[in-house]
Amino acid sequence: MVEARHVSVAGTAAVVLRARGLRKQYGQVVALDGADFDVRAREILAVIGDNGAGKSSLIKALSGALLPDSGELWLDGAPVRFTSPADARAAGIETVYQDLALAPARSSAENLFLGRELRRPGLGGTLLRRLDHQRMQREAAEALRALGVNIRAITQAVETLSGGQRQGIAVARSAAFARHVVILDEPTAALGVRESGMVLDLIRRVRDRGLSVVLISHNMPHVFDLADRIHIQRLGRRAALVEKTAISMSDAVGIMTGASDLG
Repeated sequence: MVEARHVSVAGTAAVVLRARGLRKQYGQVVALDGADFDVRAREILAVIGDNGAGKSSLIKALSGALLPDSGELWLDGAPVRFTSPADARAAGIETVYQDLALAPARSSAENLFLGRELRRPGLGGTLLRRLDHQRMQREAAEALRALGVNIRAITQAVETLSGGQRQGIAVARSAAFARHVVILDEPTAALGVRESGMVLDLIRRVRDRGLSVVLISHNMPHVFDLADRIHIQRLGRRAALVEKTAISMSDAVGIMTGASDLG
């Protein structure tokens, strides 16, 4: 196994989300083998690794979708324990998976507030549980406009949008409710060149709003275009954590595959 190696890391930003020694085993299969993780404030951290490296298990542990057998998590320096995705969301960590978790027949505004619908003030909201559609449409339009997500109408059904626009809705939803970290799982998968560029710009804008972004991707050009640092996962643990400028694309692939290390 490649040992975890580090190069000198520039910058003094505080670590927002930290993990140490995460371990998860399914029978004889070890998905996480003492994995470590660090993402700093206002950075884009790319997580890369070959198939079976444990990227998905790591991200699920960070987002509350998986309970590790052992290991520790800290958020803003305080220990935390997530037993469900709801726990992570309540703590300010939002995750966008590849399936986007959108309701195709519903509008962009309804999808932005999916599961977090706003109710009308007064008795209409508390007793009759009526939704405040106008406020949701207004706030959704503001959130999309702030991130540069362009759609024809906020009431337009998501199923009528392009792949890039749908990704924009999902990312905007996560950015609207996140307080600390947004985790994006292969956000440009199956998108064309133009729409991928739109999503990459969107990710930068999310970071510029003060959030940390964790980007899981197999697209190495996108990784080296976007990331501030790169977390390389191999055999269930972190093999390297490097500044993007301190490593070449070929060396990163070599560490992923075990063909080389940073020594």
